[in-house]
Amino acid sequence: MGTNAGSQMEVAKPDIFNGEAGKVGGFVSACKIYIKNKLRGETVEGQVQWALSYVQGGLADVWKENLMEELESGEMKYESIEEFFTSLKKKFGGGEEEAVKAAELRRIEQGGKTIEEYVQEFKRIARGVVMREDHWWKSLKEG
Repeated sequence: MGTNAGSQMEVAKPDIFNGEAGKVGGFVSACKIYIKNKLRGETVEGQVQWALSYVQGGLADVWKENLMEELESGEMKYESIEEFFTSLKKKFGGGEEEAVKAAELRRIEQGGKTIEEYVQEFKRIARGVVMREDHWWKSLKEG
């Protein structure tokens, strides 16, 4: 691919996100793909506003309105689009992603893998998990 391939490539836009916990991961993934291919040169503020344009309905509308006020008044500023996605996941993820990842971590085994391969698999699964309170670690130990 050439340097301008991203601007000509067709990339699906994300579906509207209404705050439903089971859909936050897919929404974030779709946004990341679009941003990487179509909005790479855009400012963080522009990327956040673009993603927020797809946050509509229910509790998500209220959250978006409050966030927009904070952004416009300068009370809130994201250093990266990843920081925005992390706050979105915290708000609407409902801990579902962490529970799934904890279950995956309980199931992985070293088997015939080298220790480095096993560590990399562990890191891949655990990536993005926010260790809030003790519930995630407790669920991992209890499993």
